[in-house]
Amino acid sequence: MALPLPPGLVPTEVAFLCEMEMVTIVPRQRLESIPLLSGSTPALRPPRRAELPLWLALLLKKQRRANILAPPWLHPSSLQDILQHETKTDPEAFSPPPPAAMRSDGRGGARPYGQSITGGTAETSSSNIALSPPFLPSNTQAAPGGYLPYHWLELGEALLAHAADDVPAAAEVRGLLRDLQEVRAAKLRAGAATALSGGGGVVGLRGVGAMELAESRGFVLGVVDGVRRLGASAEASRREEEEEGDEEGSEDGGRRGGRGGAGGGYNSDEEMEL
Repeated sequence: MALPLPPGLVPTEVAFLCEMEMVTIVPRQRLESIPLLSGSTPALRPPRRAELPLWLALLLKKQRRANILAPPWLHPSSLQDILQHETKTDPEAFSPPPPAAMRSDGRGGARPYGQSITGGTAETSSSNIALSPPFLPSNTQAAPGGYLPYHWLELGEALLAHAADDVPAAAEVRGLLRDLQEVRAAKLRAGAATALSGGGGVVGLRGVGAMELAESRGFVLGVVDGVRRLGASAEASRREEEEEGDEEGSEDGGRRGGRGGAGGGYNSDEEMEL
């Protein structure tokens, strides 16, 4: 019989989903378009930049057929600004996620993804654009810096492991990512413990990454289980105390009733003797 699956996604599954994130590459060889399930890739013509899924970019990098351009948020200056926000600017909240992606409207302006211009007014269209990772261009060169995307931790680790020569100041970036991971993990654990212990609050998960949620799920579930057990034991103790109190009250009532009956009999005997 198969073992029950753990709730939610495990870190390996999150890392697998991260490979669908789009990144920017600089090809070193010509390569024709490849038809994939998600659509055909652009034809690669050096030195023109192109956007490919992370898994394909890493494959071309291993074959020395392309270089991967690190996203703007992975530069040391951007990571330092994010760490400053996490520790000093707003130490109780997470840094905000990247803003909604914009696209040109063909008239010299920009509009959010998912809106189409019809008759001079913006109308929402949900048939052609998906507003969720990995379809948001949050790791390409067009993405703004100073924001952590949804798959920031696993994507940074993948680039540092397989394309460290393409990451500027890779050693410094690795240290900053480690510091960010520790600060945000401690913040997430503290918030979860406060909310679950009756602190009267809700943990704000705006800006939390996918890998952070997968790694913290075990801790949060353990805290929830511990709180549930404590509540169950406290409830059981309260019920036992109430039952013991009811039994003692009934015994005391019986004793008082017996004493009253004996006293009445004694008085009647005295009256008979008199």
